[in-house]
Order: sequence, then C-alpha cells, then structure tokens
Amino acid sequence: MAAARPGASSPLEIARLVKRYGEQTVVNDLSLSVAPGECFALLGPNGAGKTTTLRCALGLTMPDAGQITLCGEPVPERAREARRRVGVVPQFDNLDPDFTCTENLRVFGRYFGIDTATLRERTPALLAFAGLAHKADARIQDLSGGMKRRLTLARALVNRPELLLLDEPSTGLDPQARHLIWRRLKQLVAEGTSVLLTTHFMDEAERLADRLAIMDNGRILATGSPREVIAAHIEPHVVEVYGDWPDGMAAWVCTHGEPLSVRCELSGDTAFCYVDDTAALLAHLAQQTTLRYLHRPANLEDVFLKLTGRDLRD
Repeated sequence: MAAARPGASSPLEIARLVKRYGEQTVVNDLSLSVAPGECFALLGPNGAGKTTTLRCALGLTMPDAGQITLCGEPVPERAREARRRVGVVPQFDNLDPDFTCTENLRVFGRYFGIDTATLRERTPALLAFAGLAHKADARIQDLSGGMKRRLTLARALVNRPELLLLDEPSTGLDPQARHLIWRRLKQLVAEGTSVLLTTHFMDEAERLADRLAIMDNGRILATGSPREVIAAHIEPHVVEVYGDWPDGMAAWVCTHGEPLSVRCELSGDTAFCYVDDTAALLAHLAQQTTLRYLHRPANLEDVFLKLTGRDLRD
C-alpha cells in the first residue's frame, strides 16, 4: 500500500467550491483539505452536498467556482492524471458480474495501465487483505453483500493510491462486515494512505476519523477532530428520559423549579436532556416512578442532530 512521503503535500485541497444546479446551490463556498496519512470524514444528511463534493473533487462534475488540487494536479484541468493516483469506493458496488474476484481486480488494474505481471503479483495480497483469498475464483453472484463490499475496497487499492475516497463504505453491511471494513481502513491509514469518507454512521466517523466536517445545505457547519467537535458544540452529558408523559411532563422534568438541563429536545416519547452537571436532574428523576432514563456522555450523533435537525430528509 502507498505510504505518506516525508514532507508530502495534501492529497486533496478544496478552496471555496461552489456548485449550482439551476437556482439551487448544492455546494456553497466549501473549503477543506485532507492531510497526508489521515482519515477525514465528511458527514451530512441526505442532500447535504457530500457526493457532489466528491464528484467535483474527482473531476466528474464541473464546479461553478473554486479551486481543487487532487494529488498535486489541478482539477478539472488534469483530473484524468490525478485520478490515476486515487482509489474510489462508490456508494453502490459496481463489480462486473461476468468475472471472478480475481478477474475483477486484474481487469480494473488494466485501466491504470498496470502490466499483467504486476497485477498477478498484487492480486493475491489484495484478496487476502479483503479476506477473500478463498473466493479468488468465485463469481460475483456467489458473494454475500459484505464480500462484495470488501472486494470493491480491494479493487480500489489495485493502483496503490495516495488517496482513497469512500462514499458510504459500510451501508447495508452486518456488524461483522462493518468491523472488518473498519479494521482494514485503519490498517491503510497506519500504512500512510490518506482516506476521505462520507458516512451516515456517527460511530464509524468517531472510530475512524482523525478529523471530520459536518455539512448541510452545501456548507460546512463544524470541523475538527471528533472530540474537538463534540466539546465545541454540545453539552458533555445527555440524559434520555422515556415514558408515558402526562401533559407537560417533559417540560416539567427538564425545568422543575430551577432549570435541570441546558437544553431539552423531545422526539416521540423521549426527552433528550443536555446538561453540564447531571446531579440535580438525576436526583429528581430518581423520585419518578413512571419514567425510565439513561445517562450517557454526549457523542457525535448528538452534535449532528443539533446542527442539522431531527427532521427526516428525502
């Protein structure tokens, strides 16, 4: 796998990117950079502009304004040359069903001009990396969803990329497959490969990302390490309170006498109470006989919902 060179420049620099479709601005003055050998996560609800940002970065969509440098090349002017040094795992697997696992890797490698002997040498290691050595001669229709996802990841590494772009890499996977993907991505970053991923799984971003950005409506709302973003944008403690609420009970639990929480959000039959100090709220809740509650530290999902809202996005 590729290793970050000493003094290597950022594999991706985006400055003031703008993309419009008609009167709708999908990406609005967005700037970000990925450091050599880091995992950067781009988070946002459906329609936030994540995939459009990736497409612009790869030169597949023409931006309306801004500057993009991908692996040292200006995009879109030299996007084709830049993409030779990038690996891409798309949101949906697009493996060739007519080929075996081995053939998928070798045929894809030819698109990068990799010679046959080199591909023969690389293929066994890539299959082993994906946990598919025993499926080398299997056809795509005989693979599980997790196996297909892992093969797509292996295929993206056939050119030993400097930067790996992943769009929702673990969507639809069972927990075992997700954890294997996570281990493989951590291994790549440890070996020096830069990774930019989009995901809807906040625990995935917390586990994998050195830095992240939360975006909505085409703009970046927060950026930093997961811990930095949590500390900057949310109270440290959350108390989730469940039960059959009498009229006004939710507000009473959260503001009985003196305020017992900094903020309280209602979602269905659950009150999310955000607090700096839990003592007063927990003491009050201990006296309630019809309510259940859970005290936990604030996490990235709390920040995400605070910044982008709880409403469904279609």
